[in-house]
Amino acid sequence: MLDSESGPLGTVANTFEELEPEYVRHYAQVKGKKVWCIGPVSLCNEDELDKAQRGKRASVDEHECLQWLGSQEPGSIVYVCLGSMSRLAAAQLVELGLGLEGSGRSFVWVVMNVPDEFEKWFGDEKFEEKVKGRGLLIREWAPQVLILDHPSVGGFLTHCGWNSTLEGVVAGVPMLTWSVFAEQFSNEKFILSVAKTGVRVGVEVPVASGEEEKVGVQVRSEGIKAAIEELMDGGERGAERRERARELRKMAKRAIEEGGSSYINLTRLINDVSLRGVDDCGDEYGNGEVKKLDQ
Repeated sequence: MLDSESGPLGTVANTFEELEPEYVRHYAQVKGKKVWCIGPVSLCNEDELDKAQRGKRASVDEHECLQWLGSQEPGSIVYVCLGSMSRLAAAQLVELGLGLEGSGRSFVWVVMNVPDEFEKWFGDEKFEEKVKGRGLLIREWAPQVLILDHPSVGGFLTHCGWNSTLEGVVAGVPMLTWSVFAEQFSNEKFILSVAKTGVRVGVEVPVASGEEEKVGVQVRSEGIKAAIEELMDGGERGAERRERARELRKMAKRAIEEGGSSYINLTRLINDVSLRGVDDCGDEYGNGEVKKLDQ
């Protein structure tokens, strides 16, 4: 990665300057190159069909999903998705299921990459029947942007991958952080200490692929239940988190509008790349002049 950063003109980042201004400036100073923050890219098209079809094709009918979401109270649902690459021990997934059930909250749980032992527990305990009416389970891929943007969703239990983190910011939804591996633990700190829109579940140890059973259970159902309650209620601090999440949502939307920071950065990126092309190619494309876009 370091080698790949040495030659280019700069770095294009899926973020927006208002979200992390000090870090953007520091990164540019350390690298001695430009940084173009052009995000959030999830806002590039807000058409509902586009939201539903981003990534892979969803494994649930988006119209049925929206109908179910619409049957719930505003801000009442916890959306649970630990990403497409995360793997957890069967016993830990059971604790998560018990925590969701015991919370008494409505939830959408994206269940993917689960071991056979968990599937057996799932069936033996008749989990779906127990939570019928307040729990929607989605197997494999989910229309995440569409779900997060729905007014009935009031919290997001996330693995803290950057795309999911930024999608949570864009949706204006407070987050329950459950890091699994790699940079997700850094993103978790960002959510908690910089964005200040999160509550920590309490995971301490990264879970490498193939070591799920070795790591085992890190968070028990009671801890998960308590964290959900803190996120969804939380008294005065909970109200502050929700207000902060709404503020960041507004900032994100302003950033991509005409005249916003990401709009301006994208214009500058096009200019800089165009000029770099002329410098590299010389008279092959004429006299080396290009017309700059308005900055």
